[in-house]
Amino acid sequence: MSVGTHTLEKTLVATPDRRQEADADWQIVQQVQAGDVAAFDKLVVKYRERVFGVIYNMTSNREDTADLAQDAFIKAFQSIHRFQGQSSFFTWLYRIAVNSTLTHLRKSRLRSFFSFEKIHEEDTNAEVLKQLTDKNGGDRELFVKELQEKLNEAMQKLSIKHRTVVTLFEIDGLSHEEIAEIMECSVGTVRSRLHYAKQLLQAELQAYTRA
Repeated sequence: MSVGTHTLEKTLVATPDRRQEADADWQIVQQVQAGDVAAFDKLVVKYRERVFGVIYNMTSNREDTADLAQDAFIKAFQSIHRFQGQSSFFTWLYRIAVNSTLTHLRKSRLRSFFSFEKIHEEDTNAEVLKQLTDKNGGDRELFVKELQEKLNEAMQKLSIKHRTVVTLFEIDGLSHEEIAEIMECSVGTVRSRLHYAKQLLQAELQAYTRA
């Protein structure tokens, strides 16, 4: 059994779909490590939108996001020979992207904001938003604008690490275990940060969300 498969079987995130995805990625990684440089393009195509999405939700700046996403893939390619399957390639790549973005945010003292851009009509959140809009006067565009501004203000009160955990969990839909791997902390720390962040955001948005 290869090192990658063996270690991936031990990972905390072991759903059948994720295992299948991790095994497929590991095969591509091995091709790149064996000298097939072009095979890396398959990983770029597969994950570029997801990497762009997580970085954008941390920076709210498309130009910075494009640069940071490109940088993440360059770093991953340059370090590919050190990747031995201790985690899934997806988690490893996300960790590189998130760490690079955190460094950028600290240096630039930028703020990360939630956005309602990703709420679609078929989403559960869209129905919740509709109910809140109806309750607050019925002007969806005005309500969303006001709520967005208030949410941005609330997110500014969170530390970079708290905002990152909220982004990975609420927007990117990652599990506590995946976030813990990416942030290199315990699952308990992830849950604690989420709990604190949600309490603060709920308190800040109480006037908009209360019945």
